[in-house]
Amino acid sequence: MLSDKLIQNPLTPVTASKKEILEIIDLLEPIAEEHGITTPIQKAHFFGQLAHESVWFRHTSENLNYSSNALRKIFKKYFPTEELTKQYARQPEKIANRVYANRMGNGDEASGDGWKYKGKGLIQLTGKENYEYYSKDRGVDFVNNPDWVAQPKWAVDSAVWYWNKHNLNKYANQDDVKMITRKINGGTNGLQDRERCVEIFKRCF
Repeated sequence: MLSDKLIQNPLTPVTASKKEILEIIDLLEPIAEEHGITTPIQKAHFFGQLAHESVWFRHTSENLNYSSNALRKIFKKYFPTEELTKQYARQPEKIANRVYANRMGNGDEASGDGWKYKGKGLIQLTGKENYEYYSKDRGVDFVNNPDWVAQPKWAVDSAVWYWNKHNLNKYANQDDVKMITRKINGGTNGLQDRERCVEIFKRCF
């Protein structure tokens, strides 16, 4: 059951009121439970990770409109020089095609796969390979229609699908935010904010 305790001043880049958080839980908790995310600790990790990935459930498509400074901080591996960074700053499509090229089933930078299969859905499903797996499991052609994943129904469904595909309940049961973050992000980007989001939802369940 949900706690009636007030949720005050979430320590996240975008805050959410108690009312907003409880509305999110009321809407998505039945779907999570239907897909096996049932215990309080599992729900806390699931909702916390989604809150970070979607900026408190406000976005279902990845925002890659990064400044030069942000690119050097977040994607330093792909932008080793200041000159190169300036060529890509504030150009989301170019950024996606570079940082997601030649991995996750995507083609090279010129293929445009990075932009086509950028993060979508509440868990930010990324990479052609993930879209292929998701299409196969759901019997829906997301490979040729990747924008569908950003639509409300599939934004939620793709999140529970990915969570279960990677057995993330296992790590939630261990209260292992870092491992879940690695499974979702491929690294530990935003780990501190993810931890804060999970703690907020722990207070709800």
